[in-house]
Amino acid sequence: MILSHSFGRIGLSLAALIVAVPALADVVAKGSSPDGSIVVTVSIDGDGRASYAIARKGKPLLNDSHLGFLFTDAPKIDRHLTLAATAKSKVDTIWTQPFGEWLKMRDNHTELTVTLREASELKRAMDVTFRIFDDGVGFRYTLPDQPNLHHANIADELTEFAFAQPGTAWWKPAYLWNREEYLYNKTPLDGVGTAQTVMTIKLADGTHVALHEAALTNYSAMNLRREQGNTFQASLTPGSGAPKVSRDAGFSTPWRTIAIADDAPGLYYASRMELNLNEPNKLGNVSWIKPGKFAGVWWNMITGHWSWATGPLHGATTAHVKEYIDFAATNRIPGVLVEGWNVGWDGDWFGNGNAMNFDQPTPDFDATELQRYAAAKGVYIIGHNETGGSSSHYDGQLDRAFGYAQKHGIPVIKTGYVTDAGQIERVDPDGSTHREWHEGQWNVNHYTRVVTTAAKYHVSIDSHEPVKDTGLRRTYPNWIAREGGRGMEYNSWAGKNPPEHEANLVFTQMLGGPMDFTPGILSLKGSNDSDLMSTIAKQLALYVVLYSPVVMVADTPEHYSKYPGPMKFIRDVPTDWSETRVLNGEVGDYVTIARKDRRNNDWFLGAIGDEEARQSTVTLDFLDAGMTYTAEIYRDGPGADYRTTARHSIAIETRKVKRGDRLTIALAPGGGEAIRFVAPTGKAARR
Repeated sequence: MILSHSFGRIGLSLAALIVAVPALADVVAKGSSPDGSIVVTVSIDGDGRASYAIARKGKPLLNDSHLGFLFTDAPKIDRHLTLAATAKSKVDTIWTQPFGEWLKMRDNHTELTVTLREASELKRAMDVTFRIFDDGVGFRYTLPDQPNLHHANIADELTEFAFAQPGTAWWKPAYLWNREEYLYNKTPLDGVGTAQTVMTIKLADGTHVALHEAALTNYSAMNLRREQGNTFQASLTPGSGAPKVSRDAGFSTPWRTIAIADDAPGLYYASRMELNLNEPNKLGNVSWIKPGKFAGVWWNMITGHWSWATGPLHGATTAHVKEYIDFAATNRIPGVLVEGWNVGWDGDWFGNGNAMNFDQPTPDFDATELQRYAAAKGVYIIGHNETGGSSSHYDGQLDRAFGYAQKHGIPVIKTGYVTDAGQIERVDPDGSTHREWHEGQWNVNHYTRVVTTAAKYHVSIDSHEPVKDTGLRRTYPNWIAREGGRGMEYNSWAGKNPPEHEANLVFTQMLGGPMDFTPGILSLKGSNDSDLMSTIAKQLALYVVLYSPVVMVADTPEHYSKYPGPMKFIRDVPTDWSETRVLNGEVGDYVTIARKDRRNNDWFLGAIGDEEARQSTVTLDFLDAGMTYTAEIYRDGPGADYRTTARHSIAIETRKVKRGDRLTIALAPGGGEAIRFVAPTGKAARR
């Protein structure tokens, strides 16, 4: 009576008080990483709500974070859950990448699976599987086929990420018109809106975390909606109908990934879980896949000197392409990209690619002659299929398009989906038209159809305006690269990428996988003769720092002829590596990466910064012991500064170095440094 009377005076009843008090949770399962540093606990509270939590080195990282589903046509899976079963296992294996940043990949994790079942009359069950690595956690749901759940129409997930500390976040917004092509915001963690993944966080104690997902197939991509404070909830990309995901039961969701490290370089290594959480190669022998550099009929269109459409400015003519083939052959560049070669570019194709024909060249593009000419020069053509967002139209031509590519010796095709977010055109067999999102379930499945169909014809895919990378290049190795962010073309236009952009990419988007950024603009000139916010040395360093198995030599042949010294580094740098070391870095400020050539003992180093002049010292402990290397150094020259005409200043020098030596890396504002460490050969190789 006393309690009731007291609370009545401030307008609260005892019943309201009871509802407001959270039900206490009991830990029902626990798993630890192989080294014991990361602990995952699963709890169920008094209302039967399930949650997980993560601690690292004895400190909470994520507080209890909700698990569950909302459906469009059935009650949610949320309350009244009980623990039905647990299972644990361990894996420690090594597998080989056909190409990549590392030759050998170690998959060392423990696994904890909990089966949660409703105590209500529906008695639906779901499994939640956690794979716990020494530097991160991946988890996913499995919804078995069962009497009261034969089909799942998912409205959204209830998955949460409740951070135990405040922090700083680097993120770009979700659901805006320009798809994934936004600059990264840097805000307090509790200042994030709705973010795409990868979202990178530096917590108050210095711990670095990256939230993302792995193995995104037949599902909608996950974004992150901040609920309150430092807690985020999964937000699945919509489709054209009410459910965001619609599938027969008996499936698993993509993995929700939480990479964890002491610092930014450690986060880069932790992101290898993205590949480990994907299924092994399904394509069999993939020796036909061709990583490598490529030149291309492209930058002149970006700057407005040439056009994709036919007419007097048409870029993809037989004569122009032969000039690029000659340039590529002279500079040991294996590929030449050609955009605008096919029928369909005339008129307004943005958001409407239904006139595109992917096996019919324009009259001024002699495909047979160019195939002959390229082969005679030891060069191959890289094709381009721009859909304008008309995905169903492309679906109807996939076999024709890739059969054409195979017949004409084209091993790689760059695809494009240039239309606003939410405007992908889907046409059903009954003729009805729908609008989908690039990363909704339907278009996620479309991208998979493209890659698997291309594989039948031994064609690889470089997706632009893609679904984000979630490590599927392990399962489908011909999905060699993607764009999915603000690449080099933005440096040609107004509203250019700021100097910090690439240092942001390394520790955000590229934790998900390689990006076709198209570096190497040595002229440092874009549209209307505008200046790039970069030095020449930085353009060279990007070839090492921004990993992609296929990398463009993006400037024009006439510009490269003016810079023979820097061009040597572009000729020499490979795109396939056996080892990668991140020597230093801070998100959005600077990074230094060293990579070992998969073909020999040479190492390459790239360092980039932001708008500030920066200096660091690196130890060459990655070089092989007992060898003396020749370091070919390309660094910012006297007075180099992206804000002045001295942006072209570059110093090129050589010196002898060996394992354990220390080098000072001095970066100009907007600058960079690139080094090739040439290993000795023959009898003099070791001392």
